Amino acid sequence: MLFLVLGLALFLGVHSVRIVADGWRTQTLARLGEGPWKGLYSLVSAVGLALIIWGYGLARQQPVALWMPPIGMRHAAALLTLIAFVLLAAAYVPRNAFKARLHHPMVLAVKVWALAHLLSNGTLADALLFGSFLVWAVLNFRAARQRDRVLGTTYAPGTAAGTGATVAVGALAWLGFARWGHAWLIGVAPLGR
Repeated sequence: MLFLVLGLALFLGVHSVRIVADGWRTQTLARLGEGPWKGLYSLVSAVGLALIIWGYGLARQQPVALWMPPIGMRHAAALLTLIAFVLLAAAYVPRNAFKARLHHPMVLAVKVWALAHLLSNGTLADALLFGSFLVWAVLNFRAARQRDRVLGTTYAPGTAAGTGATVAVGALAWLGFARWGHAWLIGVAPLGR
């Protein structure tokens, strides 16, 4: 569990700099330059992610059950992760209504993904992993919306074509991942085999 917690601290810590120390980030970015800043950021993120994966894998070998989720939560998680994939696609597909309205769909995708996994898993490692990501996403979304208001950020209006493409890309990515990718990466087939 120690490696999982350390990985979460590194990964979410570096991804929280804009939430808790945006001024320091701006000064450090100016002092170091964009390349070194991104390199350091990426290195710490990669180490944190590797520790999360390793620590979570170790914790799954000796799970500590906190609760037993009802069977119906699997269905709720499937629906929520579909929504998360559409929101993730909305971060990249241009001129979609999701980004125009929500402004930060990738962070919302993390929120929905984390909630889905909290509802359908009941171990201590799950609570730590998905609970940490959920708290981070809530705080990050709030901070990003506040920055938008301060800076007067505007987002391009969505189009029917952009929104339709977003839903199609998200749904197809979800189907592929839920059907094959999740079992390959995580060892669990949420839609069965």
